[in-house]
Amino acid sequence: MSENIDLTQAAPIEEILEDEAPKATGQPSNLDRTINAHFAGAVVRKDLVKAVKGNAIVPSYVLEYLLGQYAASDDEATIQAGIDKVRDILAQHYVHRNESELVKSRIREKGRFRIIDKVSVTLNEKDDVYQASFANLGISGVLVDPSTVNANQKLLVSGVWCLCDIEYFHSDDVRAVPWILGSLKPIQMSNFDYQNYLSARAKFTTDEWIDLLIQSIGFNPEKFGRRAKLLQLVRLIPFVERNYNLVELGPKGTGKSHIYSEFSPHGMLISGGEITVPKLFVNNANGRLGLVGYWDVVAFDEFAGKKKRTDKALVDIMKNYMANKSFSRGVETLGAEASMVYVGNTAHTVPYMLKHSDLFDELPESYHDSAYLDRLHFYIPGWEFDTIRGDMFSTGYGFVVDYIAEVLKSMRDRDYSDRYKQYFTLGSDISTRDRDSIHKTFSGLMKLLYPHEQVRAEEIEEILRFAIEGRKRVKDQIVRIDDTMAAVNFGYQRLAGEWTAVTTLEEDEYPGHYHRGRPSTGSVDDETAELAVPASRRATSESSATAKEELFQGQRDFVENQRGVSYDTLLMPYLRGATEIELHDPYIRMSHQGRNLVELLALIASAKDPADEVFFKLFTLLDDDPGYQKKQLQMLSQIVQGAAQQGINVDVAKDPGGHDRWLRTDNGWRINLGRGLDIFQKQEGGWFDFGSTRQEFRQVRAFGVTYIRDDS
Repeated sequence: MSENIDLTQAAPIEEILEDEAPKATGQPSNLDRTINAHFAGAVVRKDLVKAVKGNAIVPSYVLEYLLGQYAASDDEATIQAGIDKVRDILAQHYVHRNESELVKSRIREKGRFRIIDKVSVTLNEKDDVYQASFANLGISGVLVDPSTVNANQKLLVSGVWCLCDIEYFHSDDVRAVPWILGSLKPIQMSNFDYQNYLSARAKFTTDEWIDLLIQSIGFNPEKFGRRAKLLQLVRLIPFVERNYNLVELGPKGTGKSHIYSEFSPHGMLISGGEITVPKLFVNNANGRLGLVGYWDVVAFDEFAGKKKRTDKALVDIMKNYMANKSFSRGVETLGAEASMVYVGNTAHTVPYMLKHSDLFDELPESYHDSAYLDRLHFYIPGWEFDTIRGDMFSTGYGFVVDYIAEVLKSMRDRDYSDRYKQYFTLGSDISTRDRDSIHKTFSGLMKLLYPHEQVRAEEIEEILRFAIEGRKRVKDQIVRIDDTMAAVNFGYQRLAGEWTAVTTLEEDEYPGHYHRGRPSTGSVDDETAELAVPASRRATSESSATAKEELFQGQRDFVENQRGVSYDTLLMPYLRGATEIELHDPYIRMSHQGRNLVELLALIASAKDPADEVFFKLFTLLDDDPGYQKKQLQMLSQIVQGAAQQGINVDVAKDPGGHDRWLRTDNGWRINLGRGLDIFQKQEGGWFDFGSTRQEFRQVRAFGVTYIRDDS
């Protein structure tokens, strides 16, 4: 027997609508304590960067380098003292352009002064000397010792942030430069212990480690689901994998270029319009190498734009480099290891692009070419990311950027691409180029998540599937563009023999548009396509008995970030015609969970004859916290009253099961709900977000549903 819940002990209705923030404890999280216990001195609280940056126009890794020196602690007093120290260093030594004359005066008066500035070096062939320029200080022609240049060759290509001691000595020689470089130290870590890194990794669960990496790039892991976290981490693969070619296209404001400009001293972000052959590869006039010869990652910002003019010679060299990891300098062929990243904005929605063109539609014409696109290893679906909001940034601990940057750089020499082969094999019709792309992504994710190689078969399967999906997104669009390219059945097979097909998320969401004009590979079933059509738009003239026979039975799984899902398509075909419905969901507690219940009840009310009544029995559990429990009771009381006005009699009782979530109807169906009604990601856009009024516009969490005929 279930125990009815007394709804009279309720809080005022206004309290129900308060912000659903986590209950504050005033203490560091368990994850932060674990992080500090195993990586003391190598982590910093990520919100401190904002506290010290002020109006200094410097990358985050420069500030974190300083914070790592003075504020890498979980002791509040030490942190505050470190913040004060870093602020003082920036105030005294960072060169603001509008204060450059003041800094020059200090150098002259003191004879020697330390500055923080971006330094670039050129070779003066006439005098056979290296000369440095200081971006903010505004001086040039400063002599640099060749040994300093040889130890820091990136100084020759677009500049490096450094701590420098500058001296002043005036000479009567009008050709002599009075500025002397006393010392130069690039702002990056000199060394670290890789074995200690691996040992410490073993102290974390996979979920904890992923959250640590997400905090390290500056985001709050609580704001992201599992799939969204993995997509964020794919952005790091170019830093850990040599010659990795990545593209990300999506709406504005989703943080596509942030990692490449702020995260690592080994990456270079340049505007797509600034790309030239000499700058990127080699200047044949003087033989000087371009960016790919010195940087681990070269990222092209604002790469999209159909009408952008492009250099055909550059495109050809880039295609050769992306395929063969080499380029020509006159008669000489040179190799390089730089990964290439292309980020740009889309102007249309995903279904629009799939219906009218393809997912590479926004690229310049010269790059909208199957030979170029086929060299891309992974396509990050930028449309799955939310627009960056202030509450997405982390206040927890993450790796000091220069520390994790050196860790990732050190792993570029390692190869984890075959670690899946003890459990799985790839499909036989996957080409060599497709296979190489999958291998590089898989290897990169292994290095990021499981560098210690303590990994279970199901964890390997997760990242293998993810790697396949990213390459499939590329290949499926190439098939649309080039009629000579054959469709590929992407998937993998367990050694025991079971085959698993892999689909992309947009393929599951928009199967009709995705497979337009393409031969089928048998990876999308008709039931999934049917789910994309709201039940209210389907024919309703068939009899109830016929409808029962046609309704799908079995298991359906939905992927995180998927859209186009609603209670109307998911549940209403099975609930229509029922007069008694029983819902077991222990988590109808927070206001968004109450809203989910109201939306289901509203659909039931609109589907029935206004003269009929439906009896709805809700089995749930009360919150353990007395204060939250009062709000929960008031919310449930309001729902019961509102439902009664629409002819739905809701009875609320304590769930005897406690954890299982399912629906049962008197018209012969039982529906097992993996997440209950709580399948949608939390909406942050308020009433101006389209998802606030239509469920199919919301992104879902990963969940499964099982439909079972229950004639008893």
